[in-house]
Amino acid sequence: MKQAINIRLEKEVIETLDEYASELNKTRTGLIEKAIELYFDTLDEMVADKRIDNLKSGKSSLVSLEDVFKAAGINV
Repeated sequence: MKQAINIRLEKEVIETLDEYASELNKTRTGLIEKAIELYFDTLDEMVADKRIDNLKSGKSSLVSLEDVFKAAGINV
C-alpha cells in the first residue's frame, strides 16, 4: 500500500524531473520511486562498508551460526 509523503525540492530539480517525466511518459512519483530504489543499492554498500569497518575496529563482533542455532534452541 502506498503512503503519501511531502518533500521540498529545489525548483530546478522539479523542472528537470518534469522534463524527464514528460519525455518518458512517466509520473514524477514513478521517477522518484525508481531513483530511491536505485539509491538503496548505494546505501546497502555504505552500510556494509560501515559494518566491515566496525568489525575491523572491534566496535562489533561476529557470532557463529552454531551459536545462533544454539541460542535459538535449534539442534543441527
